[in-house]
Amino acid sequence: MLFFTATAGLRLLDGDSADKILQGVRDLFNNRSTFKVQSDAVSIIDGTQEGSYMWVTVNYAYGNLGKSYKNTMGVIDLGGGSVQMTYAVSKKTAQNAPKVADGEDPYIKKLVLKGKQYDLYVHSYLSFGKEATRAQVLKSTNGSANPCLLAGFNGEKYTAFASPSGANFDKCKNIILNKVLKVNAPCPYSNCTFGGIWSGGGGSGQKNLFAASAFHYLTEDVGLVDQNVANSKIHPVDIRNEAKRACALNFEDVKSTYPLLTEDKRPYVCLDLLYQHLLLVHGFGLKQKQEITVGGGIQYQNSVVEAAWPLDLLQ
Repeated sequence: MLFFTATAGLRLLDGDSADKILQGVRDLFNNRSTFKVQSDAVSIIDGTQEGSYMWVTVNYAYGNLGKSYKNTMGVIDLGGGSVQMTYAVSKKTAQNAPKVADGEDPYIKKLVLKGKQYDLYVHSYLSFGKEATRAQVLKSTNGSANPCLLAGFNGEKYTAFASPSGANFDKCKNIILNKVLKVNAPCPYSNCTFGGIWSGGGGSGQKNLFAASAFHYLTEDVGLVDQNVANSKIHPVDIRNEAKRACALNFEDVKSTYPLLTEDKRPYVCLDLLYQHLLLVHGFGLKQKQEITVGGGIQYQNSVVEAAWPLDLLQ
């Protein structure tokens, strides 16, 4: 059986562009594939599904399902177009969760797994994925020198270019905090993350966090974690320190400093590292020295399973 499931990249498209892409995939499957394809096999999942699938995958692999919500692990999944925060909360928190406007994804998703009911706080922050955030940051300077780019880099995208003096850690930080995350936006609730979004209130289900996808790729590429292990323990302050190092480089020095970074990622290493740090600390409220697990896989029995939401989709 074959499935094609799209996420934020297609959710961000305007008009009927996403529908046309999906129809093209359906036609390809029907005309050129021998797989059995159901009518709903090609679709876009919403942010709540994306976040909850990833939470189930991680907690299944760690053997947490069926236990108290206090013994589960929260998940931050940073993709290209969006970032999802998902963790289990108490029944009281779930009952008091804010109502959302019609058409918006609810904050709470209820699941029953291994005979245990879980109330998950799930929110997908559309346009706050790695590539989507790059676009926001680079467009923010309106054709003038961008403090998030390294000296010596002059890109064609977004007419963005570096200052002759190079990247500036503090000025880049200011752009991300105030023009992208908008951390000072009004908060209509007792607890918010950024942009006026309810945070879920934190608690035991968020005490242990697994940071996946772009968090894993970048920390591995810059040498913060060992590429030969499935996952590692790090702290937000480690990413901040590496961001300071990266922002002080010239573009021509990036290749030798970070040999694992592919050519397309090198121009943005200062921006990407700083964004990930600010997202964790100022966006999601983590402490600088809070231990988090970053990885692309989890040891399960005698093998390593990929930390990716499609695992739950296919269960």
